[in-house]
Amino acid sequence: MTPRRRRMLFIGCLLLGLAAATALMLKAFEQNLLYFYSPSQVMAGEAPEGQRFRLGGLVKYGSVKRAEDSLDVQFVLADCEDSLPVTYRGILPDLFREGQGIVAYGQLSTGQNGRLFVADEVLAKHDENYMSPEVAESLKKPDGASCMPPGMLNAGNREN
Repeated sequence: MTPRRRRMLFIGCLLLGLAAATALMLKAFEQNLLYFYSPSQVMAGEAPEGQRFRLGGLVKYGSVKRAEDSLDVQFVLADCEDSLPVTYRGILPDLFREGQGIVAYGQLSTGQNGRLFVADEVLAKHDENYMSPEVAESLKKPDGASCMPPGMLNAGNREN
């Protein structure tokens, strides 16, 4: 084999190995992506069942129900158009409260009562003056106006 053929074979193998490594890296990256959905997108069937994703919205007033004998919590997340019940087992962040914008990580489950989001992590790492960009975007109407209820604009005001 001539040196030129050997060099071409080496470059070909190198490119093939690089292509295989890139394909494997992209496949692993795709499996670890967590997409964000609003409650209305989930209720419209856009969210995948059986896959982990992020759900964001406002915790509806009067919807938080805590179990007396465990760390189970149920609440409803809402946006402009729809709402979705969420269940979570664990200690909630200190800033979690009704009327607060949150982002929950978990999976969608379909039971006898309809759709239910089973969260394994709840994030509320901001005060009442800040809302995560995804949640703020999900609370906008098509014309760009905010649909956040007046009672939720100020955490101290508990109007429905």
